[in-house]
Amino acid sequence: MQFLRFAMVGGVGTLAQYAVLWLGADLLGWPAALASALGYLLGAVVNYLLNYHFTFASSKSHFEAASKFYVIAGAGWVINTGLMAMLTGVLLWNHWLAQLLVTGLCLLWNFAGSKLWAFRHPAAEQ
Repeated sequence: MQFLRFAMVGGVGTLAQYAVLWLGADLLGWPAALASALGYLLGAVVNYLLNYHFTFASSKSHFEAASKFYVIAGAGWVINTGLMAMLTGVLLWNHWLAQLLVTGLCLLWNFAGSKLWAFRHPAAEQ
């Protein structure tokens, strides 16, 4: 159930990311990796707030939860941007196909990091 809530919240962040990808890559002609990277940053802000309150109902301070969440999100940003650069810039994949694959991989990364570290409840740490 928690993964389902995480995926639903991630869907909102993904919509933000895909909107920036569409605007940047499709309308403005930016490199897909750049548009995806900027969209990922916007999605991360949306995802933190929704995950803190809805998915994990965290009682941690925002300082602790956000600092851990953004370490996970930062690594996810590197995964996202690196794979998008490789898939679209080197292997010449369609940027939407590449983004779908990368989104799935980042979903797994971000859920594992969020559940096991960023939003882990103190009782689960014992």
